[in-house]
Amino acid sequence: MQEINSIYPTDKKECYKLILAQLKSLLEDEPYVIPNLSNTSALLNGALTDINWVGFYLLHNNELLLGPFQGKTACVHIPIGKGVCGTAVQKDAIQLVKDVHEFPGHIACDSASRSEIVIPIHYNGQIVGVLDIDSPFIARFDSVDQEGLSELVNILEIACDWANVR
Repeated sequence: MQEINSIYPTDKKECYKLILAQLKSLLEDEPYVIPNLSNTSALLNGALTDINWVGFYLLHNNELLLGPFQGKTACVHIPIGKGVCGTAVQKDAIQLVKDVHEFPGHIACDSASRSEIVIPIHYNGQIVGVLDIDSPFIARFDSVDQEGLSELVNILEIACDWANVR
């Protein structure tokens, strides 16, 4: 049986091009958020190397609530302003953390995680959730990941019916 990672290019930019094309196909004529986030987390888990968790947290009752993901069990509730995800929401900014052990207030859901990237998701100018990806390697994520994942989140923002998530 062929390992799924082997179908993806080793060049990050090329890999993200393929991921984005696949995502657009998966989302075509499908507005529902939860199935779309489920498929997106599965797609990223199969395509990206050196990660140990990928998923989504959705804003609910002024906190982040665990959404669809791939990986070990995770924190269910994350307060705004706490950890990397909560900080991404509080600052409304991408968090690219080279070493999570140096991030003040990091929430260690999985002690094996060493680096993390979190991308806020918006609807009508408001944050509705975040994409969160962890790696067991220091400095796993870089500007190429940030660019590719930002484009991925932009596709989700447009394709999904976020009005019916709350």
